[in-house]
Amino acid sequence: MYKTTTNLFLGCALLWATACSSPHAAKEELKPTDYVNPFIGASTSVGAAGVYHGLGKTFPGATTPYGMVQVSPNTITGGDNSSGYSDEHKTIEGFAFTQMSGVGWFGDLGNFLVMPTTGKLHKVAGKENNDSIKGYRSAYNKATETAKAGYYSVELTDYGIKVESSATPHCGILRFTYPSDGQSRIQIDLARRVGGTSTAQYVKVIDDHTIQGWMKCPPEGGGWGNGEGNADYTVYYYAQFSKPLTDYGFWSADIPDHWVRKRDEVASIPYLTRISQSPVIKDKKELEGKHLGFFTEFPTEEGEIVEMKVGISFVDMEGAATNFEREIAVKDFEQVKREANELWDKELGRVRISGGTDDEKTIFYTALYHTMIDPRIYTDVDGRYVGGDGKIYMSDSTFTKRTIFSGWDVFRSQFPLQTIINPRLVSDELNSLITMADQSKREYYERWELLNAYSGCMLGNPALSVLADAYIKGIRTYDVEKAYQYAVNTSGRFGNDSLGYTPEPLSISHTLEYAYTDWCISQLAKALGKEDDFECFYEKGQAYHAVFDKEKGWFRPRMADGSWVTWPEDARTKEWYGCIEANAYQQGWFVPHDVPGMVELMGGKEKVIADLTDFFNNTPSDMLWNVYYNHANEPVHFVPFLFNRLGVPWYTQKWTRHTCEQAYANSVEGIVGNEDVGQMSAWYVLAASGIHPSCPGDTRMEITSPVFDQIEFRLDPDYYSGDTFTVIAHNNHRKNSYIQRALLNGKEYNRCYLDFSDIAAGGILELFMGDKPNEKWGVDREEDSTFSTKTNKEK
Repeated sequence: MYKTTTNLFLGCALLWATACSSPHAAKEELKPTDYVNPFIGASTSVGAAGVYHGLGKTFPGATTPYGMVQVSPNTITGGDNSSGYSDEHKTIEGFAFTQMSGVGWFGDLGNFLVMPTTGKLHKVAGKENNDSIKGYRSAYNKATETAKAGYYSVELTDYGIKVESSATPHCGILRFTYPSDGQSRIQIDLARRVGGTSTAQYVKVIDDHTIQGWMKCPPEGGGWGNGEGNADYTVYYYAQFSKPLTDYGFWSADIPDHWVRKRDEVASIPYLTRISQSPVIKDKKELEGKHLGFFTEFPTEEGEIVEMKVGISFVDMEGAATNFEREIAVKDFEQVKREANELWDKELGRVRISGGTDDEKTIFYTALYHTMIDPRIYTDVDGRYVGGDGKIYMSDSTFTKRTIFSGWDVFRSQFPLQTIINPRLVSDELNSLITMADQSKREYYERWELLNAYSGCMLGNPALSVLADAYIKGIRTYDVEKAYQYAVNTSGRFGNDSLGYTPEPLSISHTLEYAYTDWCISQLAKALGKEDDFECFYEKGQAYHAVFDKEKGWFRPRMADGSWVTWPEDARTKEWYGCIEANAYQQGWFVPHDVPGMVELMGGKEKVIADLTDFFNNTPSDMLWNVYYNHANEPVHFVPFLFNRLGVPWYTQKWTRHTCEQAYANSVEGIVGNEDVGQMSAWYVLAASGIHPSCPGDTRMEITSPVFDQIEFRLDPDYYSGDTFTVIAHNNHRKNSYIQRALLNGKEYNRCYLDFSDIAAGGILELFMGDKPNEKWGVDREEDSTFSTKTNKEK
């Protein structure tokens, strides 16, 4: 799949139903992976985004569903480039075996950087568009750059080498096709890390085809949050070359102890110059140092293929070797590539669609693909993993340890999606968070976890939302009492307790987010029969009242002494005014657990509908970063569904359909904001399917306008009684975006929402579409009473 192609599957009919319509083509059923374009979102460009946050920040390289390993091209080491790749860059500096997907805050991983080269040995990648220091990075032919599910390929034009990559869950493989050259090479930068450097490395030549070793990555080497994210991990590797190690060597730079070794420093010219002057060492079989590289040289004939296979572990070198032996040792490149594709087809097959354009199918399945990268496997094939205390544990059959929980983002859509299609994954993540809190002796949940780090990134207590949402939906395969106690501990440590609100800085965001997750605990307490706790946390869920200024008619940040922060002329649209990565207009709608109470504060239903309508009408058509409905960032992701709650569901239908059309595209710039570990994509998958939660922790699922004619969700029989849940949209196309009537399992249905139990039981929701709003369908005249917090409290 070439990124420059915008209509990749012209002439092909509905997925799973018919095959190619061309009379010259063989009839062949298309698979989900035929509609995956990993280049969607693969840009960190600030210029294209129009804001410092950049765009999608995804990576185009090869991986497997939730795999530990991602073998992807890297174009840059420094800056806010978490994936290590951005499409506008003209050169590639190597192919790393670990990557993050779609995050800001400078990123991490990008370890074990491999580069095939010819000619003179260079020990640094150098800098793009900077000739002051020569390096091994190479220009690449964009026309040859290809990415599919489980496969990546490109031609490095400086060397005339074709590079291909694929992966298994714990291993990666590279295939190099060389030109005729007497000095061809594979070189590995063992110190490399996306947001900094590993600070110590070890490499040992095991035999004439194999090396193994490790790379230590503490906060002193930058990484997540430029070190502030507390990421502290070691990557272990076991690498095997198809060509014998007959002429190999190392380079080792002596980095002064007083040098800062973080994001900006390791990309500076003085630092790179120091590395470039490293001595080459050829009389050793093993080496440990502060900045190591390894290379093997050999002559090649025109078209000669050399393969490199690598097992990765975060546990130890034995783990890397075992992962290698179990998953990839006896497989060639074609087998790995085929099996990776099969794994993706199996996972993507959890949702089947028909209808829509080819571009829309590609957007959908690529979005689903992006929701299946994290939370990734952190357990080796033998069941061992590194726990929250840094010790090695052996997992049992109850769960697979996972990592990368972007809580503030993913509680909104990513985990609600997984409760439908992959409840076992939700259980794995909750078990991972619970055991991490237990093993670390912290006994509270981290809001943004990376490789066991309590990073403190963003705010709120999002794990409480994931926990409550899972429990009320019947996902309970974890220690419920311990999970509940840690939730209570988390609220006590981070919350509105001391003042009944959280003062500046970020007073609005903190207070509203904490109020919501305290309400989540109340729902969990109620379900567990803890009546006193239910009353307590229900009341704490009302804390949003404390930061609403009735005189101004909106939320306003407060100081610790109770005084209001000065109200500027542009208070509602001023970014960072009491809010994180948002303004008060955007964040102020976040009272999902008590919409009637919020509406009452804001002046009543009609006033709120008018204000909310202006909020959307003022949004720019390109939907890039803006001060109104800013879909590029998470605080507003529930807002379109408020119209359902306000009794005007046709506006939810209008604006979710509009957002699907305008905020997502089959292009590199096809995600208007950071992908954020699956959240942006999960929103699309659910909204384009016609269902989305408005308040995780409640079983209500909003109904909206589907992009596709039919969407079938496969359900897990270990958790749910139904086999499939299907949404069918009759007479559906772009102009017919409004629901006229509905049937649920063949019976007339006049509500604009479902209960999750309707989905879990399996069945069919039929929607009949038209080009004008039907202002009678879906209007629940008892909405204010049946969905008020008073009713929720009495449930």
